Amino acid sequence: MLIAAIVVECAVAIIAILGALKGRPHLYGFALTFAIYVLYDLGRLLHWNVGEGILSVLFLVASLSALYAVGGLYREKA
Repeated sequence: MLIAAIVVECAVAIIAILGALKGRPHLYGFALTFAIYVLYDLGRLLHWNVGEGILSVLFLVASLSALYAVGGLYREKA
């Protein structure tokens, strides 16, 4: 299941980057969020020894980048 999650997270990050390159820069926020998720899951899969403080900061950055992306989507004209 973890490998499947990593594949899906990579796909979301790539699609978000492609959307951002087409003039929707707030989608970089989603790309960063899902790239962080990929790093976290890779760390779990490969048993990386990462401190809790680093994980907390990563998840804060992921949350802030998702907030930026959602704000951009909200401000987009329909």
